[in-house]
Amino acid sequence: NASGLKFYDEVIATCLKYDIEPVVTISHYEMPLHLVTKYGGWKNKRLIEFYKHFAETVLTRYFKQVKYWMTFNEINSAWAFPVMSQGLVANNGGNDKQTIFQAWHNQFVASAWAVKIGHALDPKLQVGCMLLYATTYSYDANPVNQLATLQQNQAFNFFCGDVQVRGEYPAYTDALMVDNGFKFTDLDFSAEELTLLKNYPVDYIGFSYYMSAVVETVEKEHAEVGGNLLSGIKNPFLKASEWGWQIDPIGLRIALNQLYERYRKPLFIVENGLGAVDKPDADGKIKDDYRIDYLKQHIEQMGAAIHDGVDLMGYTPWGCIDLVSASSGQMSKRYGFIYVDLDDAGQGSLNRYKKQSFNWYQRVIASNGTDLG
Repeated sequence: NASGLKFYDEVIATCLKYDIEPVVTISHYEMPLHLVTKYGGWKNKRLIEFYKHFAETVLTRYFKQVKYWMTFNEINSAWAFPVMSQGLVANNGGNDKQTIFQAWHNQFVASAWAVKIGHALDPKLQVGCMLLYATTYSYDANPVNQLATLQQNQAFNFFCGDVQVRGEYPAYTDALMVDNGFKFTDLDFSAEELTLLKNYPVDYIGFSYYMSAVVETVEKEHAEVGGNLLSGIKNPFLKASEWGWQIDPIGLRIALNQLYERYRKPLFIVENGLGAVDKPDADGKIKDDYRIDYLKQHIEQMGAAIHDGVDLMGYTPWGCIDLVSASSGQMSKRYGFIYVDLDDAGQGSLNRYKKQSFNWYQRVIASNGTDLG
């Protein structure tokens, strides 16, 4: 609607004013409620046409100002939590894997349409996908666990990327779907849609990285930890955040190598950060050296991955300012460089204060990541 486009206008104009390259995600987590209540979310193929209309509207309006676009935010998150990215809950198919895969297919087709529209407006326009990525290790050398790790990587880390980047369903598709109680031919798709996927893959891979995961299918009695929409087995070699997310900077280097070797397209780290309880001291200062340490270690591993030969086109941490955490619904789980005076009950002045990490990250940006001191 007009107010939504006005918001886009203001944000993009502000970015350009300060010489910041804007990046637009066409569809973030928040799906209009009407599309869920009337149409049932992304399981309904009519959403493809709605998405095409919206994508054409924003791409046509902003393609001269915005070079980088992404089609769906953390599209693979539907494997564990389809309500956010597909509008599916228990009573409309959220517990049924066939419904989730059908919704994915519809999103893949919509994404390809966005690429087609964008490239018709400007062949140099870059339209990418966006994945939630968690480097995944087998707990031990047991071949059973090694196989389970391979299969989890296929299902969670790679499936959506394989379709959107390579333009076709991967070889393991049938096995993955049969393991979940249905066949590929059970989905509603057409030859024209498969041709569209093939002809209009994405130009780059955006992804979020916060943590790694461990797979253990033999011995069940291991300590568990939390994660970004996923829980898993505790890795004895890693520390964890206050919310149990395992901190693994080297895992980011591994992720970058895995993704680039698999797809050979530029990579963009869209989200990376530490959720922590930040408490102002007696002088009102927020000394979040733990956040600086987290980001520093991850940026160092980015440099190592570039040394490995990875084409890393960009990095944006999560996030610039404190806001309610999507995973926990808490304000106290803070990621930003700017502190917002608000608690979990919504009480506070809403005043904003620079954290210690604010000035540090300014120096990181100014030095293009070379000054991490």
